[in-house]
Amino acid sequence: MENNEKEVVSRNFIEQEIDKDLAEGVYDTVHTRFPPEPNGYLHIGHAKSILLNYGLSKKYNGKFNMRFDDTNPTKEKTEFVESIKEDIKWLGADWEDRLFFASDYFDQMYEGAVKLIKKGKAYVSDLSADEIRQYRGTLTEPGKKDPYSDRSIEENLELFENMKNGVYKDGEKVLRAKIDMTSPNINMRDPIIYRVAHMTHHNTGDKWCIYPMYDFAHPIEDAIEGITHSICTLEFEDHRPLYDWVVRELEYPNPPRQIEFAKMYLTNVVTGKRYIKKLVEDQVVDGWDDPRLVSIAALRRRGFTPEALRMFVELCGVSKSNSSVDYAMLEYCVREDLKLRKPRMMAVLDPIKLVIDNYPEGQVEMLEAANNMENPELGSHQVPFSRELYIEREDFMEEPPKKYFRLFPGNEVRLMHAYFVTCTGFEKDENGNVTVVHCTYDPATKAGSGFSERKVKGTIHWVPANEAIKAEVRLYENLVDEEKGVYNKEDGSLNLNPNSLTVLKECYIEPAIAGAGAYDSFQFVRNGFFCVDYKDSTPEALVFNRIVSLKSSFKLPK
Repeated sequence: MENNEKEVVSRNFIEQEIDKDLAEGVYDTVHTRFPPEPNGYLHIGHAKSILLNYGLSKKYNGKFNMRFDDTNPTKEKTEFVESIKEDIKWLGADWEDRLFFASDYFDQMYEGAVKLIKKGKAYVSDLSADEIRQYRGTLTEPGKKDPYSDRSIEENLELFENMKNGVYKDGEKVLRAKIDMTSPNINMRDPIIYRVAHMTHHNTGDKWCIYPMYDFAHPIEDAIEGITHSICTLEFEDHRPLYDWVVRELEYPNPPRQIEFAKMYLTNVVTGKRYIKKLVEDQVVDGWDDPRLVSIAALRRRGFTPEALRMFVELCGVSKSNSSVDYAMLEYCVREDLKLRKPRMMAVLDPIKLVIDNYPEGQVEMLEAANNMENPELGSHQVPFSRELYIEREDFMEEPPKKYFRLFPGNEVRLMHAYFVTCTGFEKDENGNVTVVHCTYDPATKAGSGFSERKVKGTIHWVPANEAIKAEVRLYENLVDEEKGVYNKEDGSLNLNPNSLTVLKECYIEPAIAGAGAYDSFQFVRNGFFCVDYKDSTPEALVFNRIVSLKSSFKLPK
């Protein structure tokens, strides 16, 4: 490449806009933020916004603020504040010492409202919520003038101070911005910017009984913090004129710029807070972090990794048009992340006993098993082998169909990391269920011995019956019925999948798993990737969540 040629760098549309702003001197730095409302747990869609805002600040050597938009005390809880902080740290977005709360600025917001009143740009209205709605008009009809919009500046200042001092009941009076009741944009038809709400706030206690509306508070927060690019989702595009009006009328120097991008929608998942709240309250799930949900806390508990979520967000890209992404792509990302990083263990989820009749009773030998055959750097571990083992029930059939290459009377298979064994018989209980499979082994066929006299078509995994660790395993399927879709069209209820959770209490895992702690994850041979449940697992009684199965029909687009 010659010196006068420039390397072509792919930029999404937001980066192109930022490049233009920097080149034209509109801003000399890039300062972004992530501003969640602490009224619920974050979900997979928020992960995109977090990583986008944080990523832009890193890419341009700028700053990133973590800010809680806590202007609505009716729905906010400290529990949600703490869970959101944990989620964002886990994703790898480090705000360092830049943690803020919108409620920190309530004094400045109040002063901003007073300034608007003094400029003749805001007034106190006595209309009820229903009357305000009627006066607002429709998408095709202009709004009607508020009968209280001509109050004098002096009267408005006095009424607003009375609102602050608790003179009025909730809903009795509101402060409205005075803009244009005939605007084609309904958001500009004298929007409410303050309401009376006698509520205790999680951060400011009972200091305030009036609270700013989001559309008024948000641009002020951005301006105070020196945010340059306020990156938000597409539904705020129609609110941008109001955002610009607030920072312009309050005369902030270097006002921030709002840029919208499309939300990320996942197929066949529940993300609506009110739906998840109902699922939690009805005990359909065991909390906001139930592994069947797609809250970030739930994904973390199930065993998804921040690396997988970052890969997923990157593959989804940034665009201006809404679209849906197949949940299978998220599963693909976690498989790709885990397959070379996690040790592979043998685990039997539906056990049946296998007895090797010609193996010496009482003898235990240690066999070597690679931790990850695709990644030799992970090394190996030892597995005890003895006369009695457990195998998967599906790995034996009394009368097998064609092309069944596992154990059946007279057939020989390889026991992974061990020997060839031949089935010689089996036992049944009074109900006709097979309880024990008998076989013999060939000592000359030990794994690693170089034996090559004959081949077998089937290899099965196993665990030692006496040394294996008993565990509970939870298998997850989609929470909703994929054939019916997420929501019932008749009443808006959820179409739940009755088989979304299968709990297996009698599972056995090779003893190398001993000592596994919360969030440790492994590949269980042939069964998928599994993670130790942080909530219900104990060192004495391990509980594993299946993160994802091993195979998928999903193919990464070329």
